[in-house]
Amino acid sequence: MMCPYMETADGFEMQFGVNHLGHFLLTNLLLDTIKASAPSRIVNVSSKGHLWTKINFDDVMQRKETYSSVSAYTQSKLANVLFTRELARRLEGTGVSSYALHPGSVRTQLSRHFTFLNTNIGMCLAFFFSWIFTKSSLQGAQTSIYCAVSEDLEGISGKYYSDCQMVTPSKRAQRDEDARRLWEISEELVGLKRS
Repeated sequence: MMCPYMETADGFEMQFGVNHLGHFLLTNLLLDTIKASAPSRIVNVSSKGHLWTKINFDDVMQRKETYSSVSAYTQSKLANVLFTRELARRLEGTGVSSYALHPGSVRTQLSRHFTFLNTNIGMCLAFFFSWIFTKSSLQGAQTSIYCAVSEDLEGISGKYYSDCQMVTPSKRAQRDEDARRLWEISEELVGLKRS
């Protein structure tokens, strides 16, 4: 999360490549099997970070402007929500549902690239606050599990969840045109674009 600029083996900006394009490609490669297994569900882990950004369609991998690890992370998380929305639209009537979620702030190594945490005071503050304001891995997994198996979600698709509750995502995450455009760009980037 919020790592310094790196690229995947395929040349994609790391956070966009791992957090969005990898999920996009894997889901699309498995889609026929997922449809054949209906009723089935696709669950995408996003973040509240999607609330504070927009997709830069002119430079989705942030190569043209000064790279910002925060912007790259939040954009990749908005991409998760838009992907889920467009996936739900495309899979309507197939028996396959899709969900995006925020797991909460979970005690993991995801913050290892926060330079402030590499200072003595940063480590002390992080240790203290992590036990007060973050979730254990078990607690952080609950919304993913809820979206994967809850009978309460039958017939619902394309929505965003946090703390096992449906919540409203950002206005930008509700833009159908942005969801379609991101899908088309993603198809082209991963080589799925049909001629």
